[in-house]
Amino acid sequence: MNNNYLFGLEGLTFSLSYSILSSMLGMLMFGYNTGVINAPEGNIEKFIKDVHFERYGTSMENSEAEFLYSFAVSIFAIGGMFGGFSGGIIADRFGRKGGLLMNCFAGIIGACLMSATKYFLSYEVLFVGRFIIGINCGLNTSLVPMYISEISPLNLRGGLGTVNQLAVTTGLLISQILGIDQILGTDDGWPVLLGLAICPAMLQLILLPLCPESPRYLLITKQWEEEARKALRRLRATNQIEEDIEEMRAEERAQQSEATISMMELLCSPTLRQPLVIAVVMQLSQQLSGINAVFYYSTSLFITAGLAENVAKFVTIGIGVIMVNMTLVAMPLMDKTGRRTLHLYGLGGMFIFSIFITISLLITEFFGFVQEMIDWMSYLAVVSILGFVVFFAVGPGSIPWMITAELFSQGPRPAAMSIAVLINWVANFAVGIGFQPLKTALDNYTFLPFSVLLAVFWIFTYKKVPETKNKTFEEILALFRQNGRGNIMESSRLYGSMLNYSNALDEHLPPSERASLMVAEEKPLPDSSPVQHSPTVPEVCAVCVNTGSSLMMTSPNVTRRSSHTLSNHVCQMD
Repeated sequence: MNNNYLFGLEGLTFSLSYSILSSMLGMLMFGYNTGVINAPEGNIEKFIKDVHFERYGTSMENSEAEFLYSFAVSIFAIGGMFGGFSGGIIADRFGRKGGLLMNCFAGIIGACLMSATKYFLSYEVLFVGRFIIGINCGLNTSLVPMYISEISPLNLRGGLGTVNQLAVTTGLLISQILGIDQILGTDDGWPVLLGLAICPAMLQLILLPLCPESPRYLLITKQWEEEARKALRRLRATNQIEEDIEEMRAEERAQQSEATISMMELLCSPTLRQPLVIAVVMQLSQQLSGINAVFYYSTSLFITAGLAENVAKFVTIGIGVIMVNMTLVAMPLMDKTGRRTLHLYGLGGMFIFSIFITISLLITEFFGFVQEMIDWMSYLAVVSILGFVVFFAVGPGSIPWMITAELFSQGPRPAAMSIAVLINWVANFAVGIGFQPLKTALDNYTFLPFSVLLAVFWIFTYKKVPETKNKTFEEILALFRQNGRGNIMESSRLYGSMLNYSNALDEHLPPSERASLMVAEEKPLPDSSPVQHSPTVPEVCAVCVNTGSSLMMTSPNVTRRSSHTLSNHVCQMD
């Protein structure tokens, strides 16, 4: 075993850990700026009223102050849409690391403007600062998962991909703790609270120059092989990098005709349309699960359920602690249990606890005159919301960011990330501005629409989302390839059988050889008649999954000539 590996984990080197920690500061920025605006709500509304009185000599209506505060909250998501949508362009033009470095300046400028709001006696400065910091966070949500997925070794990609959500939850927790009245949740402290967003941006600006650029970007996008080799040697802490190079070359050969894929080409490609739909729905399953309703309104939900206000605030901080801990628990499970399975567990658990949240609110309303019932329902509400958060951390919290980057090869990945992240921010914005009217309209039935959506997302994941555990990017893309006779996912039983054979080889074949199989040259069969596939699993070669005259790695619908030699195996079935 390589002595350079940390904690005895194969592939986890100091350089890789340093690069991931440096990049994940961008996701910490996202988490911090998502939660930091909530605690000082009353202080900010008071400031808006004071500024209005100073300017015009008249008092502002409470409803107008509340609207301007809501605008300060929502303009962050609008900036996130711009940043997320432009992430693919910036990633291709300046690189993953280069884009993150440039983005640090947006974070610094936004944080400075927010902290200077009281100095300028202008709430418009707050709006501009929130918009710029939103652009910063939107770019981070596109660039950071892309960078981490591209530099991580295959055996650690799932666990390391989870650090995205770990950073988000850590940022949320820090903002919740610093925002309490005893620390910075005061009239004088809230500008400092908002301005502290400069710390992760400055730290990232200092650390990132020492990180290597993504080897995939250097080799496949820029064709700079020597620079890619240098980056790989640093990340892997070894000179034995030929397998990684060959695996990337195989991916490059598979998508040479694609080059860099534009968003319109991505939408029009039949091969890429299905993974794009999956990526979009996975992002929606995160934002429309109801978790933002819990983040934004957890304190009021606890108060509605019967908790005292001071207790409710500290229970809300407890939610942040649980989110961080459960994300840590989920990290080793990503490469053992798998992304799809964990996502199903997460959505299923959230569905059950969303029903319990509704029940607790209803019983509190109808039996509110019985003190014992109020006490009991308070405990049920707390347990239900905490359970809801736990299952979010297990599945929908981290997996959408990770699997979106995994579903695409190097060419279409930036455009796909831009579209998926844009959808995530649009849904974030919709929940942020729509939950309060929804709560007013449905009252104690507010979580029922989220319950319905969770059920829909669970069914979609079960039916459509493939498992990406221990797969190279090219192997994942091959799951969606078509040959003109329909989508491969339609033959799910045979697809599963073929995939099991492929999975059985994971421990014996290096990624480069497995990837080379996936990109074998497609040629027509000797006879002109179409291939007739048996509805049952045919006799197959256990190594190459070869049936007669065709090489089948993912589906009976994918046919390739099987003239191949792999390690010590020569196919005898032709």
